[in-house]
Amino acid sequence: MSEGFGLVVRFTLHDEEAATAFDALCARTLEGIKGNEPGTLTYVTHTPTDEPLVRVFYELYADRAAFDAHEAQPHTKHFLAEREQYLAGVEVTFLDAIAGKVAVQQ
Repeated sequence: MSEGFGLVVRFTLHDEEAATAFDALCARTLEGIKGNEPGTLTYVTHTPTDEPLVRVFYELYADRAAFDAHEAQPHTKHFLAEREQYLAGVEVTFLDAIAGKVAVQQ
């Protein structure tokens, strides 16, 4: 299963106010992703149970070129510039697929 390019990003936010603003920024960014990024296969934001100031993103792209295209989008550049004011920390883990199941929409 060598296709695809994935990553998990864990954001820790300063406080509840920062979390609310960060979530709004994410919602605006997701609109651009949905409308302009056919190579972005999955882009999901999670809140871990019992960690209200943490957000975990799971991102899966068709390939590295699709990820690079995502990073070059105006909505992504805006997100990257604005997010810092809300963050206490960030961890990025790039993923290599070994095996799995992919849902196909019909």
